[in-house]
Amino acid sequence: QVQLVEAGGGLVHSGDSLRLSCAASGPAFATYAMGWFRQAPGKEREFVSALALNSGITYYADSVKGRFTISREYAKNTVYLQMNSLKPEDTANYYCASTYNVAVHSEASYKYWGQGTQVTVSS
Repeated sequence: QVQLVEAGGGLVHSGDSLRLSCAASGPAFATYAMGWFRQAPGKEREFVSALALNSGITYYADSVKGRFTISREYAKNTVYLQMNSLKPEDTANYYCASTYNVAVHSEASYKYWGQGTQVTVSS
């Protein structure tokens, strides 16, 4: 069973930066990609970003492209989401997840999920 633990959320002002981390433990073979999703109050969970582990190909939602960067630190088995130029509309609970499936934009593709970390951006 893969376990994912997110950290790094917090309360920031518009324009600030945050870096989220997702530490993975447990059997990770055949994991195709790691992804980040977010869910704002009253809204459905949405795709934010993903990283295909073997190829290094990255994927971003249009709303975060150019502001967020996903990366991986192999030695720590950790995936990061660097979030710059944060906006109030980025306020949400952020989740990391892992998938064996190439459909990285689809929430249904992901098998393992972290507990989430809250990001709040004030205007």
